[in-house]
Amino acid sequence: MSIETNSVQSPASNNGVAHPPEKLIDQTSRSKPGVPFFRPAIGEDEVAAVTSVLRSGWLTTGPNARDFEQRFVDFLGGDVEAVAVSSATAGLHLAAEACGIGPGDEVIVPTLTFTATAAVLRYLGAEVILVDVDERTRTINLEHAEQRITPRCKAIMPVHFGGLACDMAAVMDFARRHNLKVIEDAAHALPTKCDGRLIGSWESDACVFSFYANKPITTGEGGMVITRDPEIAARVRKMRTHGLDRDAFDRFSKVSASWAYDVVAPGYKYNLTDMAAAIGVQQIARAETLRSGRERAAERYLAALANLPVDCPAAAPAGGLHAWHLFPICLHETAPVTRDELIEAFTSEGIGTSVHYRPLHQMTYWKERYPFQADEFEVADRYFAGAVSLPLFPDITDAEVDRVVEVMNEMLV
Repeated sequence: MSIETNSVQSPASNNGVAHPPEKLIDQTSRSKPGVPFFRPAIGEDEVAAVTSVLRSGWLTTGPNARDFEQRFVDFLGGDVEAVAVSSATAGLHLAAEACGIGPGDEVIVPTLTFTATAAVLRYLGAEVILVDVDERTRTINLEHAEQRITPRCKAIMPVHFGGLACDMAAVMDFARRHNLKVIEDAAHALPTKCDGRLIGSWESDACVFSFYANKPITTGEGGMVITRDPEIAARVRKMRTHGLDRDAFDRFSKVSASWAYDVVAPGYKYNLTDMAAAIGVQQIARAETLRSGRERAAERYLAALANLPVDCPAAAPAGGLHAWHLFPICLHETAPVTRDELIEAFTSEGIGTSVHYRPLHQMTYWKERYPFQADEFEVADRYFAGAVSLPLFPDITDAEVDRVVEVMNEMLV
């Protein structure tokens, strides 16, 4: 999950020592075009699809949502069920509820994620066990999870970070050994592969994708819950629409009375509209094309930044596929400017950036609820101190990538 920002952080040093102001770019001298952090890849096919829905007379969850669900199943290779929802946050909430997570249960979550991953567990009254991440992949550190697990732990929620998959074989082995449910946060991971298998096709209890505006494919807002368990799928379908035993399209498109439904649980309002689904149908058809545009830019960044004092995101290992949702770098402690000063320089040049993420254990709510030792999340803390996400989107031009690199060279060489 993520929320993007182009905001400037207040300048601060990684080591507490202010850096010389001459390193900052003159904010009045900008003469070159800026680069947005993200630009949506919406074409005429998406516009036509939404127009068709608007003219159809059916706007909410209906035939387009069902079509989108089926196309998603087909994309993943079948043998799963897909349930379209209003957001990935809604999907994670529904998936955890369908897996029986509730008061008294504990769930393992990496600290390097958007707050929604953990917050949905608090909706259900469950507690969160935060763990550190791997130095190279920035995905969940299972060794730390092994140290922190308790007998009350019921599930693990791995987060595929930036478009790179977790080691799903290791996650599934960990879950089997500890008798845990597995709910994947795949908000960044389409299409992403681990060991030759698409994320969404593994044997986890549920896998949740996001279609937020800047995600690998978008519907503006939206999400998809994937599961192999028909009982979980049925529960998610009921709970996404008030706990009704029939969805709106069934009630109004079939001959039987539209009012003849039952309420089987106190559900939620988490369904996806047909307007959003119509966009999704077009986007899933070109998911690989959108991914390849991101990959092209990522490879250009990797080559251009190789000699600068930054750590770039890890490439996918053999058998993997990187979605390149994000391009998060981490400045070395020895860099001549701080992360915040670099962001300020980008902003002065009209270049959008973000930070993914401030670790949850540093956030007021989470650190007050779950006090931690100062050195408990060393990797996430070290990464955050230098983290900057660079502009990356399917149709970013070589010239735009080069402009970002130019500013980095001015600041870091």
